[in-house]
Amino acid sequence: MPFTLATWNINSVRLRAGLVVRLLTEEAPDILCLQECKSPVEKMPLEQFVALGWRHVVARGQKGYNGVAILSRLPLEDAGHIDWCGRGDARHVAARLQDGTVIHNLYIPAGGDEADPDRNPKFAHKLQFLDELRAWGRETAPQRAILVGDLNIAPREDDVWNHKALLKVVSHTPVEVERLTAAAEAGRWLDVTRADIPDGRLYSWWSYRARDWDVSDRGRRLDHIWASHDLAAAAHGSRILRPVRGWDQPSDHAPVLASFDL
Repeated sequence: MPFTLATWNINSVRLRAGLVVRLLTEEAPDILCLQECKSPVEKMPLEQFVALGWRHVVARGQKGYNGVAILSRLPLEDAGHIDWCGRGDARHVAARLQDGTVIHNLYIPAGGDEADPDRNPKFAHKLQFLDELRAWGRETAPQRAILVGDLNIAPREDDVWNHKALLKVVSHTPVEVERLTAAAEAGRWLDVTRADIPDGRLYSWWSYRARDWDVSDRGRRLDHIWASHDLAAAAHGSRILRPVRGWDQPSDHAPVLASFDL
């Protein structure tokens, strides 16, 4: 059962429903995972996506914040969610395909502006989330699983526009990279994007603050697709749709795609 999966931090699914429709129409991924939907489920414009053929939906919403959704042309069922850090945030949703493959859609906290957990509760929350992700991976030993989402960390030196300049900037600090790496190792996850595209700078996010994001190109690879070790050989065809960042009223993230031959 081959399929293509996309992950995209949409930064308000109600505001950018038209962009989701455009992506589904032009790229037609079989499965689309959205983060930062910023809406209760009952107010998400899901009927627009269902009308296009993405009839199978699993979602968790939250008014004005967070929110994750999985849209699929393939049949799937709700596989529950984890309440990371016990806050009741809509930061995780899981869906099971008919062959048993489970897709986990995650939105890890951004962490605020100061990389000090003692002074910045948002950063402390982020580190706690990563520690729980590591513990979960160690305890469950994921198999036949795909984990995607805005993980809000650019782990490699070539995942950011300037490694030295960003070493103290939240999303690329050594402590975040170490925690994310530990979580990946605990679950024996494969970074599918970098397995497919091992060399060169690669970004999925560009700040709204840049006057001309495309020219300055000060990006970071914050959005990821991971596969459990048993699915590693099935993953291929990774790409980041950089042009989407230039669409009208865009999200500051670009979609990341990969295909799986299962």
